[in-house]
Amino acid sequence: MSDRELTEVVRGFTYTEGPRWHEGRLWFVDFYTHSVNVVGEDGSVERVCTVEHQPSGLGWLPDGRMLVVSMKDRTVLRREFDGSLVVHADIGDHCGGHANDMVVAHSGQAYVGEFGFDLMGGADHEDGVVVLVDPDGSSQVVAKGLSFPNGMSISADGGTLFVNELFGNRVSQFDITEDGSLGPRRDFASFGEFGNEPSVEKRLAACTIAPDGQALDAEGAVWVADCVNQRALRLGEGAEILDEVSTAPLGVFAVALGGHDGRTLFLSVAPDFDETKRSAAREAKILSTTVDIPHAGRP
Repeated sequence: MSDRELTEVVRGFTYTEGPRWHEGRLWFVDFYTHSVNVVGEDGSVERVCTVEHQPSGLGWLPDGRMLVVSMKDRTVLRREFDGSLVVHADIGDHCGGHANDMVVAHSGQAYVGEFGFDLMGGADHEDGVVVLVDPDGSSQVVAKGLSFPNGMSISADGGTLFVNELFGNRVSQFDITEDGSLGPRRDFASFGEFGNEPSVEKRLAACTIAPDGQALDAEGAVWVADCVNQRALRLGEGAEILDEVSTAPLGVFAVALGGHDGRTLFLSVAPDFDETKRSAAREAKILSTTVDIPHAGRP
């Protein structure tokens, strides 16, 4: 494990998620203040907009308008040039649980993951899907049978989608076809199969990794937020652990690569992901550290 200095970027939030480096600034959401935020060069934080039903993944259309996932009503919202939010896509018919993270391709097509089941309500595990949202707002399921599809990235050439499976002990990848649909799933990094185990607790206890947020670097490695082991891992294809950054005693739930040279690793950290505890406290932060290999791909 590399010894790296961790720098505090922001603090005093409930549960930060979806960090993105965009147009020279860090953007992120905070679940339980329902806010989308951007960090200024002086470290100040500006609330960009409020998402009533809890924001998650962020991305931008080719014309610069922002997309944000609205989790609990299972929609993707679009921020217009006047600052208003409108429904870009309603994906509720495709989702078994909350809509979650998202990556937006260069074309404006958006890939959205979803829980697959009522996690916060204590339901048994069920597989989830990835939904493709076209720029006109139409949507379709393009991948099934994924264990809580979460953080996602698209390779620099636009040809591969990487998907973290939070309760699946693996990172998957898919070829992206010309129309945006996906080829068959294959392992990028797998640490063991769990089959149809219904208990979330048992799945987590058996996980070598529990990959939440994700970022891709210029050597094709994937940084994942290993949310139950208080660390960010840099993974190579075939499940080789190439680097590790500890965030103990806090858990890390999302990562992003950015900064002006692409070598700043941003880490969304909090004591846990318990909705009741996080919504009642202001203990979440974003930390940063410097890594060797810069960002690539999207987001």
